[in-house]
Amino acid sequence: MNSALRTVSAIAASFAILAFASVLRAQDKKNAAGEEFFIVSSVDTKDSSLLLKRPTEVTVEMKIPTSAKLFDEQHKPMHITDFRAGGTIWAIARADSTGELVASSVRLGPMTVQELHALYLDYPVIQ
Repeated sequence: MNSALRTVSAIAASFAILAFASVLRAQDKKNAAGEEFFIVSSVDTKDSSLLLKRPTEVTVEMKIPTSAKLFDEQHKPMHITDFRAGGTIWAIARADSTGELVASSVRLGPMTVQELHALYLDYPVIQ
């Protein structure tokens, strides 16, 4: 019975490791412009930060310094106060020395079907 329990435990651990690895790979998906896709969960104008959700459901905070370029879908400049919860953005950010994400560029925009397939799905768009 112990060997069966060890086998089942090993299989379960293997699946957990594979699932975790796929989540980590999905978190750094970038488009051709080097942007990552996020859903805005909340906007903190006082601290100049956005609470964002990755497509993998992982939540991250992103600092928006005054030097960051913020654009709407028509590529017009905007301010952090213009962002709304539920909006979708594409951002270029890096981790600072403390590990926090700091944006250099953020633009409003949806994820198209073509981008979804290119970044997250292993098959082409079905026509």
